[in-house]
Amino acid sequence: MTNRRDFLKTSSLLVAGSLVGTSVLQASVLQAKGKKNIGLQLYSLRDAMKADALGTMKLVSEIGFTTLETANYADGKIYGMAPSEFKKAVKGLGMKLTSAHLGGPNYTKDKHTEAMDWWKKALEDHVEAGCKFIVKPSMPIPKTLDELKMWCDFYNSIGEITSKAKVQFGFHNHAREFEKIEGEIMYDYMLNNTDPKKVFFEMDVYWVMRGGYKAVDYMTKYPDRFPVLHIKDEKEIGESGQMDFKPIYETAYKNGLKDSFVEVERYNFEPIVSVQKSYDFLKAAPYVK
Repeated sequence: MTNRRDFLKTSSLLVAGSLVGTSVLQASVLQAKGKKNIGLQLYSLRDAMKADALGTMKLVSEIGFTTLETANYADGKIYGMAPSEFKKAVKGLGMKLTSAHLGGPNYTKDKHTEAMDWWKKALEDHVEAGCKFIVKPSMPIPKTLDELKMWCDFYNSIGEITSKAKVQFGFHNHAREFEKIEGEIMYDYMLNNTDPKKVFFEMDVYWVMRGGYKAVDYMTKYPDRFPVLHIKDEKEIGESGQMDFKPIYETAYKNGLKDSFVEVERYNFEPIVSVQKSYDFLKAAPYVK
């Protein structure tokens, strides 16, 4: 692999729009050599994706990531591209798009039909893009269990339509879902009031820790609910010393892990360098397949 200075030099050139042909060749070579199945949530490079989505994804491919999760969808387009165009671009770089974060419209019971129409269209577009998972990345924190039950029912409704298209619908947590509402932990209530056949949970292991709990405990108690994980740390993966990823991966594999995505939200370095450092950490970890 090139040293850090060479990598950054190449990165700058790629983002500027040059070396397009050679980057595809390099991605093909990396793919042929075989890589660990490590995915990236593209929110990690949100500013770069906004400036140059294709050039940024070339860098992601050259680092060695195999799968992607998106965080941009508007007006029927993914990062400004038609779903089929985005799928083709990702495939051409030797990667797969398997998951997408979709916020959706503001939800209230009186706007249920309108909201469901939005999700039906989003589902069609992401089936076209090749996604197997679509994930709601956050939600307003309810004040009562009745309000939380409304959201659970809504998620069951979304999961019912996605399952018919052989796409799984999930929810991504932050730390606040581990607060209590009327004496019950919000996350536990959601797990117990959504249909396992319709709704999965994309566990963000860092936010579980920040919420005061252990990811492994939840994966052990609910072994069938977490087919997808967000692998995260305070900044770059492995930098804080707070996260023990070994038992997380071991338990996840035992439970049949389908996908996992690195997400870097804060950085000690330029975002592309923080993302590469995170990949390097996991690539060197013997417990990551």
